[in-house]
Amino acid sequence: MLNPVFSTCSPRRSSVRDVYGGVAFILRPSSLYKKPPISIYFSNPTPSFPRLTVSAAAIMTDEREKSPAAPAFDFNVYMVEKANSVNKALEEAVPMTEPLIIHESMMYSLLAGGKRVRPILCIAACELFGGEESTAMPAACAVEMIHTMSLMHDDLPCMDNDDFRRGKPTNHKVYNEDVAVLAGDALLALAFKYIASETKKRGVPSERIVRVLGELAKCIGAEGLIAGQIVDICSEGMADVGLEHLEFIHLHKTAALLEASVVIGAILGGANDDKVAKLRKFARCIGLLFQVVDDILDVTKSSEELGKTAGKDLIADKTTYPKLLGIEKSRALAETLNREAQEQLLEFDPQTASPLIALADYIAYRDN
Repeated sequence: MLNPVFSTCSPRRSSVRDVYGGVAFILRPSSLYKKPPISIYFSNPTPSFPRLTVSAAAIMTDEREKSPAAPAFDFNVYMVEKANSVNKALEEAVPMTEPLIIHESMMYSLLAGGKRVRPILCIAACELFGGEESTAMPAACAVEMIHTMSLMHDDLPCMDNDDFRRGKPTNHKVYNEDVAVLAGDALLALAFKYIASETKKRGVPSERIVRVLGELAKCIGAEGLIAGQIVDICSEGMADVGLEHLEFIHLHKTAALLEASVVIGAILGGANDDKVAKLRKFARCIGLLFQVVDDILDVTKSSEELGKTAGKDLIADKTTYPKLLGIEKSRALAETLNREAQEQLLEFDPQTASPLIALADYIAYRDN
């Protein structure tokens, strides 16, 4: 298993840091509501970005002025276009049939906003190997369904007991706990059905689809997300949680679904085993990076800035990277993980790899 915390690497400048530092990718949700008409669920506002443009060659070499001929990669445009495509596909993926309440609950959380990082990673990994967005879209929607399910269940009173998610009341606050549990279960089931039925229509070979389903099941089951979640729960209040223990939790609880997103995108794009292994290492690094940054933001940002309850890990007496390492060492760890992630992409064409590189920098320097 990759151990990003203790591995070493030669330093390499992160060239997009000065461009992307302090910029957050925000899909602004609509105002708070309780059980609105279904039509409101289908309105996903367009995210807004500051103007950021950098050439693909500059991302890899940090020499923007030396590569005037390289096509410019506009991260903002890319993210808005992909997020809009994902949102449209998600709107069409959930059938509004009886019983309506379960589908309303599913759509409430699925279309409540969010950065769509996981589905966009899936699409970008597929495109890296020459695949098309349409080929990866069912899988991209599936990972977002599973991510939404995990948030719905994580927010329940028996878990993290959170009242707000993405700036809105959590699902169980609107639909009650029983419906929220079942709606999460329904999203999980729909995710696998959607990949199996919709990906085949794109002409993807059956063996690739089976491999994708197996990869996704492994990453979210008792070997992946659930393993991290249960160890996290059992570790609350423990005084002797060390760095390796914490890394186990987050390589499974957080990184596993990000890993699945990237790996299944690569498989759908036709990547061979060696290339899939490279992308898997990349994904594990950014997955752990995502959690380190999350822990830092939890103690440095307000609830209004985060769109969820700030400081809840401190209240629950959970071990976090800042608690274990301090803020500055946690930030240094984030820098190391970002470098290690991007080193996995050095052998790829800078132009086609630029979305994944920029996404790694976004994860490292986001504000919420």
